[in-house]
Amino acid sequence: MDPTLAGICGIAAMLVLFMLRMPVAYAMLLVGFSGFSLLTSLNGGLNMLGRSVYSTVASHELSTIPLFILMGQVAFNAGISKRLYDTTYCFFGHIRGGLAMATVSACTAFGAVCGSSPATAATMATVGLPEMKRYGYSDELAAGCVASGGGLGMIMPPSVVLLVYGVLTEQSIGALFVAGILPAILLTILFIIAIVVTCAVNPQKGSAGEKASTAAKIRSLMGLVDTLLVFVLVIGGMFYGWFTPTEAASVGVLGVLVLAAVKRQLSWAGFVKSLNETLRTSCMVMLLIAGATVFGKFLAVTRIPFDIAGWVGHFDLPAYAIMALVVVVYFIGGCFMDSLALVMLTIPVFFPLVLSLGFDPVWFGIIIVLVTEMGVITPPVGINVYVVYGIAQQVTPGGIALESIFKGVAPFLLAVVVGIALMFVFPQIITLLPSLMY
Repeated sequence: MDPTLAGICGIAAMLVLFMLRMPVAYAMLLVGFSGFSLLTSLNGGLNMLGRSVYSTVASHELSTIPLFILMGQVAFNAGISKRLYDTTYCFFGHIRGGLAMATVSACTAFGAVCGSSPATAATMATVGLPEMKRYGYSDELAAGCVASGGGLGMIMPPSVVLLVYGVLTEQSIGALFVAGILPAILLTILFIIAIVVTCAVNPQKGSAGEKASTAAKIRSLMGLVDTLLVFVLVIGGMFYGWFTPTEAASVGVLGVLVLAAVKRQLSWAGFVKSLNETLRTSCMVMLLIAGATVFGKFLAVTRIPFDIAGWVGHFDLPAYAIMALVVVVYFIGGCFMDSLALVMLTIPVFFPLVLSLGFDPVWFGIIIVLVTEMGVITPPVGINVYVVYGIAQQVTPGGIALESIFKGVAPFLLAVVVGIALMFVFPQIITLLPSLMY
């Protein structure tokens, strides 16, 4: 069979399997193995499958993933997220819409010890939704800011998506992590502006809370100490070259465990729960990476990625116009697929094109994470929306309607679009810190 035709048939078969609700990892493994075997031989396919799966689970670089996930789980069960929320509430709670501002700020801070978008959304939904409902916030603003703010966990280092992108593209994980700091801060500011505008247009959506005293604000700053210590230890250590990203993850886990033990805020049941959640999430991510690796090798044999790169490269369009088309493709794909699966599935196709157009691969990695962040809050998949919906049924009387959450994320989607546009115009927002690091 012609390799290109085999590749097209393979992509179509995989889409059919997606619609039949087969897990993404299994679909990529099945199609990748079958297509590779068809174009080479059964023995070649079996050898490729064995090597790809083994190299994934035995990868030294990918051992960072379960470590960062464990760090976030321990931080959550030790109450770090609650202290972050209390601190931000003291400073923003008395402003109209201030609780929503406190929520997105806490999401950014918690992302520094978590790295997972759904985990950040679930954590802050548990902490923030009851408080916002108690002060009469509308369902749209309360749930929308939590679901959208959870996406900041994908950008603020350590980020699981950036880690996987770095492994797949052989880019410096430390540079990618450092590159995500300024975009995460910028997006937090844009989210706060979106909340201010929303409450100015419709003041009933976010009433003001109680004003904290100056003494209370100063005392609340202690709630930031744990997160700052871990963040400086992990990111600062990589920035100054004290340890590698894998070593940084180990140091981060140790740091969170020491803080939890010193403050006696992590029970044995909480520790066991952290291990269980880490194991479940890590296995899912590793299987996704293995599936994407197998499927990527099948695509490489078909030469479709190189053909697409050559085809698009022949367009008489500026490089940024072509990149805008790539961003649109990622946005549409993010509406239907999990962000991590989408990145792993499409990197073999688009990364050669990005390099041929002369774009910085670190810049491209941050842009892609920003675009896929939009996917976690847009229908029909919108994983963060469904996470917040599920939590809301447990922590708020009567729960929150799903359509209300999707309405509530609209202003934040616009804020992400503005952020991406700014980073197209001013790429230094992304590249400044990595250039200082190297």
